[in-house]
Amino acid sequence: MKNTTISVVIAILVLAGGIFLYTRNSIAENNSSENDGINTGETQKITLSMKNGNYYPNTITLKSNVPAEITLDNSVAGCYRSFTIRDLGISKYSRSPSETIKFTPTQKGRFRFSCSMGMGTGTLIVE
Repeated sequence: MKNTTISVVIAILVLAGGIFLYTRNSIAENNSSENDGINTGETQKITLSMKNGNYYPNTITLKSNVPAEITLDNSVAGCYRSFTIRDLGISKYSRSPSETIKFTPTQKGRFRFSCSMGMGTGTLIVE
């Protein structure tokens, strides 16, 4: 029984490590193509906080092809600091407000953003 438990724990750790490395490589690929959009010299800056157990503001609107920078303030904690916009391939863990999520939205539409666990959610509208 003890060996089975140890084997299961090791398997879970290996799986978690693989997911971490895959996510980290995906982030690096996304960052390399950040500047593909038209840069007009301005940056859209958004600060998200926590209110009633969710991201606030819950809906954010950005202009297409203009660089964006999302900051998670000090009220954001736990898994909510692991910010993702899956449909845009964005996934970043922000340890503190000094670590921002930078990207250039090139696709117009409505996109769901969330923490890595899907507990905190919101909507990104790109016009």
